[in-house]
Amino acid sequence: MNDRVDPALIAHAAQAIEAGSSSFAAAARLFDVTTRESTLLLYAWCRHCDDVIDAQQSGHARASDASVDASMDTSGTPLARLTALESATALACVGTPTAQDPVFTGLAEVVRRHGLEHTLLQEHLRGFRMDIEGAHYQTLADTLLYCYRVAGVVGLMMARVMGVRDPALLDRACDLGMAFQLTNIARDIVEDAGIGRIYLPAEWLSEAGVAPDRIDEPDHREALANVAARLVEAAEPYYTSALAGIGALPLRSAWSIATARGVYRAIGRHVKARGGHAWDARVATSGLEKIWLTARGGAVALATRAGSSPQRADSLWQRPKG
Repeated sequence: MNDRVDPALIAHAAQAIEAGSSSFAAAARLFDVTTRESTLLLYAWCRHCDDVIDAQQSGHARASDASVDASMDTSGTPLARLTALESATALACVGTPTAQDPVFTGLAEVVRRHGLEHTLLQEHLRGFRMDIEGAHYQTLADTLLYCYRVAGVVGLMMARVMGVRDPALLDRACDLGMAFQLTNIARDIVEDAGIGRIYLPAEWLSEAGVAPDRIDEPDHREALANVAARLVEAAEPYYTSALAGIGALPLRSAWSIATARGVYRAIGRHVKARGGHAWDARVATSGLEKIWLTARGGAVALATRAGSSPQRADSLWQRPKG
């Protein structure tokens, strides 16, 4: 099988990950060449879909110059854009991507290489539909369904890219994606509320005395910090579950995933430690911290190869099967 990829596709995808997530970009460099290429191509599709739905560029307000991706059509309603993404994704899944579109050409290559289930890609797009339709999250279970669609299935696809087929290990990969998303929600509460998106369980906000339409008001920062800390704590069992699956990965993949896990957990700890000031500036890990977490990720990857994995906790949210 010919696994060579057009260097222009890889360059386009690498640009997407560098602009969209410095944390994940750093971890992705640790993969072997083939895994890294597929990771970049898959990330580029995820980033592209997110940007098209929100009419953004790399997760930010769109630029007006030539640096904007010319293939990104953000005309029409969000629902119309989602429908177009669903169609283009379906074509890529059967090996006939839209002509001269690097995102979907790259996606088609990832599907071909790793046999990604088309249902996972469509499930990811259902997460965007929840955003478009203004889904309401009353309980943590409601929030976890969203986390599964926008991030848990990405964990499943990444595991497939790394050669995982064991359903029990796929559960662990899904758990890590969900932990990442819970951390992202905690970090971005105020920013998300500013565009009308609230992923926090409504019952938690009610218990904290914070009205959903007042989340972004400074007077509620301390109460909101308590809710964010609760969400960071809710992510911990998923980070723990994910750790048990890292040792089964190829060593370089294990190092990369352990590093990403460490970086995102650190972001959650920072959100919790800053309390009501967590949203004064976007929480991130420093360059020196990333270096330390990369080194520690290597140690974690080696350590997890030595022991047996505990059973996954029954209390964790269970992904749909089939």
